[in-house]
This record gives sequence, C-alpha cells and structure tokens, in this order.
Amino acid sequence: MGNTILLGATVSHSEDEVGRDVGSGGAPRYSRRLSDKILIAFHHACDQSDFEVAEELLRVLEMMLTRRPLTPDGTRRRNMESLVAAHERLWHLRHPDRDGF
Repeated sequence: MGNTILLGATVSHSEDEVGRDVGSGGAPRYSRRLSDKILIAFHHACDQSDFEVAEELLRVLEMMLTRRPLTPDGTRRRNMESLVAAHERLWHLRHPDRDGF
C-alpha cells in the first residue's frame, strides 16, 4: 500500500479509495454525491469546533442545493431537511447557553 502526498497531507491509497468503485470501463465511479461529502466535511468541522469552516461549507452546500437541479431525482426535500438540520446544529454549537429558540 503506497502513500500519496496531497496538499501537504499524506493519504494512504486505501483511504483515498474509500467511497469509490471501479466501473466496467476501468474509470472510477464515486458512490457518494459531492453534496453528501460536503455535509460530512461540515459535521467533521463541527466535531473539531472549527465553526468558520463549518459555516463556509454550509454556504457552499446551500448554493449547491438551491440552484436549479440538473436532474429531478426526488431527493430535494431530504437534502433541504439535512441543510436545515446542519444550520440548527451550527447554531446550537455557537450558542451553547441557549437550550430553546
């Protein structure tokens, strides 16, 4: 197993290939949508109390989800619910002294 240097971080090939399948043509086919990966990164930033990064990731995610969809796949409502829940999580993390709205 080799390592890859990516923007100053060492990533093993096994970690780099998580979430990726090889299609019949040999080209990688990713099993997660970009919006899902951004949401995961948002939660990771929250877990590390990096609220500025979390807020920027939410901004990008919101831009992606509110623009006109390329294909009507029926997941818009679920995506918007995830976005609202992410905003609520960030608000609660920034205001730990307030339990209610």
